[in-house]
Amino acid sequence: MYVYGKNVAHELIDTKQKIEKVYLYKNFNDQSLVNEIKKLPVKIEWLDKKDLDHLCHENHQGIVLRVPEFSYCDSDEFTKKEDSLVVLLDHLEDPHNFGAIIRTCEAAGVDGIIIPKDRGVSVNPTVIKVSTGAIFHTPIARVTNLVQTMDRLKKEGFWIVGTDMEGTDYTEIDYKGKIVLVIGNEGKGMSSLVAKNCDFIASIPMRGTTNSLNASVAAGIMIYEAIKGRK
Repeated sequence: MYVYGKNVAHELIDTKQKIEKVYLYKNFNDQSLVNEIKKLPVKIEWLDKKDLDHLCHENHQGIVLRVPEFSYCDSDEFTKKEDSLVVLLDHLEDPHNFGAIIRTCEAAGVDGIIIPKDRGVSVNPTVIKVSTGAIFHTPIARVTNLVQTMDRLKKEGFWIVGTDMEGTDYTEIDYKGKIVLVIGNEGKGMSSLVAKNCDFIASIPMRGTTNSLNASVAAGIMIYEAIKGRK
């Protein structure tokens, strides 16, 4: 997988992630980063902008790195913790939303994220870039069936809090204990089966003419409300 950007490069180096090869713009001017890369046992290839653009169609800032595919963890790694706070994403599609949610989860101290294996965004170069390195500090599990996973977590003592326009005011819900926050798809929201298996449905009041929030914004509001309610 090809990832890109100076911040991503710094995080890969700082967290000692495996880097297979580094591609740099011939006129790359961040000498301190170059010096850090030269300390690694990795080959550097200097390219012109056209060749870098061919490797990566995004704003790569003059650096592209080839790394192994992202390694997902088992959800048991973070759901066994006492009073775990977990975010479950119900088939999100936008990598920018996913990356922003990862960043918020890491900043807020969320224990882990669960995503489905199919019909949703997975970890890709855009997600890694948008997360600004938070992805290397955030456990992410990928499961075959969200509803079955929710049922298992309920048996382990979790309360499942879904999000929808029609529900209880999100500030009135008790977030103490083991909690899963469910964030629905950008356009469709939660699927009917996922919604049916939630213990609570939380709603963020809309005071203006806008009738919905971006998924990553809604996730941020819910995450920090849950943290406030757990103190």
